[in-house]
Amino acid sequence: MSLHTAAGATGTPPHIVAILAMNGVVLADLAPPLGIFGRTPAYAVRICGPSRRVSAEFAELKLDWGLEQLDQADTIVVPGIEGVADDIPRNVLSALRRAHARRARLVSICTGAFVLAEAGILDGLQATTHWLAAAGLSARYPRVKVDPNVLFTDNGDVLCSAGATAGIDLCLHIVRLDLGAGAAADAARMAVAPLAREGAQAQFIKSEDDGISGRLDPLLDWMRGYLHRRITVADMARQAKTSERTINRRFREQLGTTPLNWLQNARIRQAQLLLETTALSIEEIATRIGFVTASTLRQRFARIVGVAPSAYRRAFNGRTAVTLPPSGVDAEPARAN
Repeated sequence: MSLHTAAGATGTPPHIVAILAMNGVVLADLAPPLGIFGRTPAYAVRICGPSRRVSAEFAELKLDWGLEQLDQADTIVVPGIEGVADDIPRNVLSALRRAHARRARLVSICTGAFVLAEAGILDGLQATTHWLAAAGLSARYPRVKVDPNVLFTDNGDVLCSAGATAGIDLCLHIVRLDLGAGAAADAARMAVAPLAREGAQAQFIKSEDDGISGRLDPLLDWMRGYLHRRITVADMARQAKTSERTINRRFREQLGTTPLNWLQNARIRQAQLLLETTALSIEEIATRIGFVTASTLRQRFARIVGVAPSAYRRAFNGRTAVTLPPSGVDAEPARAN
């Protein structure tokens, strides 16, 4: 089985993503960075390893690149490996340390966190892995601040995700950081993946018979359709046919935040998309996403994104503008089940 990812018809993109494949690589963890970065023209994906032939669960992989790619890559992704207690090659650890020293972005998926931890890169940082492996990671590397209850962690140039599907969330998060919300939405559509899961969302969700389904997805879809209107926790409870107390608890358990904080973040994310893809004024965008004034939008946007809306638009002014229909549709959407 030969693995090779072409750079795309437009030539070699400037941002190199090196995916590290070692013996015992988990193929399910290899798939997210391939599926997300490999389909996004801004990235050149190169699968590399300490040898050109790597054993995986059900196959032997023939790689096109060696460890020299770790000295060239802008982003390095370390998928999970079987047998995390096995010795990790010294040349791999040395290459990862060199990459970290030059401020390359290092990303682990699932038990790939053990590799970064063995290199000392996770010392003192927030990290996560699959919840089944979290206790082992914490015990073996006590200097790492392991959080088993989140989908991914972001320390700037060091990021970790839980299992394979959380790896998709983290890769989309990285695309959004690099290229904006529009590019992340395109990548999610290509991968047939949702774009709404935040890093603080819980990995493992308890199921209780409390009047609302175990997942909040139907309610979140309803909220996204009504960002331009005032939505209270009471409205959410009526929509989901449960109590406000249950709504608050479910948001804490599943999303790691409050209902109103999630709503505010959803509005800001929609503002990012509109700034990238339309010529709407800040005032018009504020109205479309439910802020009373443009000033309120500017303040909250700057607090969450880190820059003013106008600066964000200038940074992504290469997007193609589109014409949107008038906002404020009055028809009620279908009730969330």
